[in-house]
Amino acid sequence: MNFGNDVPAVDAAEVPQDAYLLDVREQYEWDAGHAPEAVHIPMGELSDRAAEIPQDREIFVVCRSGMRSAQVTIALNQAGWMARNVDGGMKRWAEAGRPLDGHTDAPPHVA
Repeated sequence: MNFGNDVPAVDAAEVPQDAYLLDVREQYEWDAGHAPEAVHIPMGELSDRAAEIPQDREIFVVCRSGMRSAQVTIALNQAGWMARNVDGGMKRWAEAGRPLDGHTDAPPHVA
């Protein structure tokens, strides 16, 4: 699926340090490794939990590779948020040497 230039995006290496980073991956993916400051709302729970997402600042949306987060970015922007997709997702985040936390016995990684 190609979203073309319709989706505002930023490279994972360029996400601001103090950004509101919304991770829309599944629980097992989050547990394996996530950005320390990220907020976790799985894609399937977004409609029920949208009120948790601030509307007064830009939202950076991330998933594993950038596909799910692109869909969420489009939906958020259509609903009135200011959202940008994190190109390359958490795979790119890790490649860029950005920090990872995990909730398993294994070292943090992108599942």
